[in-house]
Amino acid sequence: MGRSRGGFGTKLHLVVDSHGIPLSATLSPGQRHESKFVESALRAVRLVRPGGRGGRPRTKPRRLAADKGYSYSTVRGYLRRRGIGAVIPTRKDQKPNPRFDRATYRRRNVIERLVGWLKENRRLATRFEKLAVNFLAMVKLAMIQRCFRLLDSPDSA
Repeated sequence: MGRSRGGFGTKLHLVVDSHGIPLSATLSPGQRHESKFVESALRAVRLVRPGGRGGRPRTKPRRLAADKGYSYSTVRGYLRRRGIGAVIPTRKDQKPNPRFDRATYRRRNVIERLVGWLKENRRLATRFEKLAVNFLAMVKLAMIQRCFRLLDSPDSA
């Protein structure tokens, strides 16, 4: 058969708030590890301050919940330097973290539901767009649509 000229596929890195509203999306090559793209995914977040008070946009969350694929010292160090609490379970080959907040980690299902919703969009699920820039544009359009649906009726989440 042979290898595809497009590489090993593409990974989608999402940042979502606790209500399921997508904040940013970035793409990476499928053969690269997820932990290498935490910084770029978080750097893409820009939230306007509430109340129309001007000033710099908010760019960092209080806590970040991620799966075991992000349980690396480089990721944890980056989060610590930025003052972001890490809610990441440890892998089997690591010493367990006694301060791991299991209740907060369970709320990570919000992003899993968003990924499920994105997969329901046929154009995204079938990867109709072959260029990464076009695929990311379609993901962002779907994220805008998701925001409008969440704002119109909170029951559709």
